[in-house]
Amino acid sequence: MKKILLSVAGFDPSAGAGTLLDLKVFGRLGFRGVAVLTAVTVQNTVRVHEVIPLPAGLIADQFEVLAGDMTFAGLKIGMAGSRDNLAEIAKILRAGRGRPRVVDPVFLASSGAPLFDSDAVPEFLPAIRGQATVLTPNLEEAGQLTGRPIADVEGMREAAEDIYDLGRIPCLVKGGHLAGDPINLLFDGKTTALFGQPRIRKDVHGTGCLFSAALLGYLARGKALVKACELATDFTAQAIREAVRTGRGRMIFPG
Repeated sequence: MKKILLSVAGFDPSAGAGTLLDLKVFGRLGFRGVAVLTAVTVQNTVRVHEVIPLPAGLIADQFEVLAGDMTFAGLKIGMAGSRDNLAEIAKILRAGRGRPRVVDPVFLASSGAPLFDSDAVPEFLPAIRGQATVLTPNLEEAGQLTGRPIADVEGMREAAEDIYDLGRIPCLVKGGHLAGDPINLLFDGKTTALFGQPRIRKDVHGTGCLFSAALLGYLARGKALVKACELATDFTAQAIREAVRTGRGRMIFPG
């Protein structure tokens, strides 16, 4: 029987991000995926039209019913949806102790639409402090968490260290929006590691979700954090090469 991974994230009906993408990645890596929805979005491959966060009680009910029926080999937190959901997200992370737990803080859609209460960002790290295996913010999200813009690798290093200090969780800052070739940077509380790939000139939606889902998959396979980050970086590059156009907007990872 395949091991099960849990995605706790938003619903993107275009299947380019969120739970639908996570489940595709889990399947590609040999796992069965299940999901708890935190929000429903009205969007296509062009842009996000509306975001409707689900109530914390409904998130709790979804998780309780699933967790009472099956055992998860690991879990990923994506879009929290709202400030009100943070306490429930923290409970889910605590329930997953002893298993890989990846948190991908999703604050803005790639089109610029807000996906989280901007005034609640300072509450994000305290709410989940010490409750995950790794955090995976992109440059914009790391900048919001630290309160300063990030434009280069040195800025990524400083941000990862600050985020670790605030959250007591290893932090990988995704550098897909750097000038030049993309570089991911991991700070695990002691050492820094860099993971690079040549830039692939494709406009692809959901690469951040895809990376964090792949990272969970490799951790659930028993890979150490540094190796899992390397493999997830390679997986993401290959997924970008395979991306297809399904609508009039950005390309997505094929199912």
